[in-house]
Amino acid sequence: MDITTKLNRLISEVEAAIDLLVPAHPGPETGPARIHAAMRYSLQAGGKLLRPVLALSAAELFAPRLSALPAAVAIECVHTYSLVHDDLPCMDNDDLRRGRPTAHKQFDEATALLAGDALLAHAFLILSTHYAADPRLAAALVHELADAAGGARLVGGQMQDLLSEKKADATAAELEFIHLNKTAAMLEASLVMGGLVGGAEPSALDGLRTAGRHLGLAFQIIDDVLDATADSATLGKTAGKDAQSGKTTYVSVHGIDAARRMAQEQTEAALTALRLLPGDTAFLVGLSRSMLARAK
Repeated sequence: MDITTKLNRLISEVEAAIDLLVPAHPGPETGPARIHAAMRYSLQAGGKLLRPVLALSAAELFAPRLSALPAAVAIECVHTYSLVHDDLPCMDNDDLRRGRPTAHKQFDEATALLAGDALLAHAFLILSTHYAADPRLAAALVHELADAAGGARLVGGQMQDLLSEKKADATAAELEFIHLNKTAAMLEASLVMGGLVGGAEPSALDGLRTAGRHLGLAFQIIDDVLDATADSATLGKTAGKDAQSGKTTYVSVHGIDAARRMAQEQTEAALTALRLLPGDTAFLVGLSRSMLARAK
């Protein structure tokens, strides 16, 4: 399978769906133009779109009756909201995201804050609207995304990340908690939501969740390695920021060589889980391998 060709196709599909499902031309019922411009500025910044791609790929394993594109866009709305807020001066205080100025630099802090709020709410509007004909599916999708994005997972991981800054005695267990929740939760949700749209059986959903957990940890470890070894132009965000901020990372806790080994181990665990799934998993396997290659 040509992984790059399929990846580019899926990214194009997601980009078109974002353009369709996130308001561009506000009217009397949709609010000021500035908030929509800020939402779309961050959503359409040319990121990897990994999470929606995972959702679409997971759905394809099960010959879905419904399109997974609305679910994929909802996931990207939540992910992008988290980045917009993460970049704010009160959080990571970053000037660069996806190779261009962060939302609060392009607009202002208040607009960026509100754009993130709006993206989070819009994700659930998309799910409740586009899957309304199947209430059980809509409820399952809303529950999965809300759980992944809430105080026990994504937001909880972000909180612990802030609490662990400049903490000299941070433990490996604290580090794993941060990224099982700040990073892996959303990759788990992406695969599981794709499976839900596809009508996957509970055992397959469990397999998707396991794969997402390991893939999420691998992704974060690789990001930590790249932050310490790559330049800003390559990353599309400020390189070396983790060390400057005193963040607890896989590199700071384990060192670069051990972190690379851990990324390999987590990737292999994800591949094992993927290979046990029904359907043609070649693309998901290839995509997972290509992620690992970034850190070599």
